[in-house]
Amino acid sequence: MQPKSSTSLMGKATQAVASARVLLELGDEDGACNRAYYAMFDAAQAALLESGVPAPDALGKMHRGLINTFSAFLVKDGPVSKELGRQLKRAEEIRLVADYNGESLVQADAAELVVQAAAFVTAMQVLFFERKAAPGDAVQAGD
Repeated sequence: MQPKSSTSLMGKATQAVASARVLLELGDEDGACNRAYYAMFDAAQAALLESGVPAPDALGKMHRGLINTFSAFLVKDGPVSKELGRQLKRAEEIRLVADYNGESLVQADAAELVVQAAAFVTAMQVLFFERKAAPGDAVQAGD
């Protein structure tokens, strides 16, 4: 198995957003939340790889580890806004409810997460693939 590339992870993130939108339209709020979270997770992993953050190979298998590393290197002192960092953490919480809690999420919450996931993926694309961010040049949610 080949190591993941930042480009392939961004492709997966983009596809996951598209899948989340379709699932939401079909009324599958839990599935939409799952795909929205994984869109953000893959985009965060791609951003870490693209930024050159020294991260272990197993990072992509440990959700909390990836989120903590993302927050420490790309949010705290990096180009990603605190709001986007909070949205990633919240997306993980919602995904855990959707996948493991047995309670279905309401359509409005799922729709909001899908919108946030699309904005998150776009922000990572802009920051780490379309241009290299200068220090202090944080991208906000929805930019």
